[in-house]
Amino acid sequence: MRPQKKPIHVVSTWVRRQPPKVKAFLAVVSGMAALVLLRFIVHDHDNLFVAAEAVHSIGIGVLIYKLMKEKTCAGSPAPVGHRRIAALFPILLVSQLSFGDYELSGLSLKSQELTAMFLAVRLYCSFVMEYDIHTLLDLSTFAATLWVIYMIRFNLRSSYMVDKDNFAIYYVVIPCAVLALFIHPSTSHHLVNRIFWAFCVYLEAVSVLPQLRVMQNTKIVEPFTAHYVFALGVARFLACAHWVLQVLDSRGHLLVALGYGLWPSMVLISEIVQTFILADFCYYYVKSVLGGQLVLRLPSGVV
Repeated sequence: MRPQKKPIHVVSTWVRRQPPKVKAFLAVVSGMAALVLLRFIVHDHDNLFVAAEAVHSIGIGVLIYKLMKEKTCAGSPAPVGHRRIAALFPILLVSQLSFGDYELSGLSLKSQELTAMFLAVRLYCSFVMEYDIHTLLDLSTFAATLWVIYMIRFNLRSSYMVDKDNFAIYYVVIPCAVLALFIHPSTSHHLVNRIFWAFCVYLEAVSVLPQLRVMQNTKIVEPFTAHYVFALGVARFLACAHWVLQVLDSRGHLLVALGYGLWPSMVLISEIVQTFILADFCYYYVKSVLGGQLVLRLPSGVV
């Protein structure tokens, strides 16, 4: 008698067989359903943005744990470390799966440097334009990101997958800077500060691209890196939900408050872009976790 398949396997198999247009439609419907749910269960939508920054901090915490305990920034599926991280983050607990001699995806130094860059600019804007709880959260995340960069660049340099981390960051930094020069807020703040604000918004939207390139080059992602990227995906979705729900609740008045021209639309587009960049990976991450797999193996065409 053939064993009965789990519902998640049946659903994932059905989704995988659908044409791209159907998959895109299902993704949009799922996103809208999640937004409706958040609108009813979260009364103060500013909490969504705080939650997004908190989830990002948790993701950085996973990286710090990995670097401190495993002493490597490359893939290293060590069962002992997984049991310990599971004690800190039970929701990330999955069972062991060995992939033999396959090369596992590690951390992208370039993604961490882009993250530090947009956080530094956002901190500057926050200090000179509006100082609040987001400033403190960004400060802690920035400090943790700098520590991760230091560990990868100096202490764990020998395990850094420099040949896989081959995304040229000027491909995103220069276009973001040019775009910020032409499309930025039209508020009463100093022009330089408004350009910096726009630059950090655009750069944040694409800062994960080098990490996705590393995973694309290896196709197999070790657990800690997968947890971190999934945390980024959740954080980006919560931030996107915050902006979308704020616009809906204010009936468009928030867009007017952000200024005129293309800037209000670019803010929303940036949030949506950074959410969809990670949507595909998050789907396979959830599928892997529910299927009891520890090491995430990505099919061709993902990320």
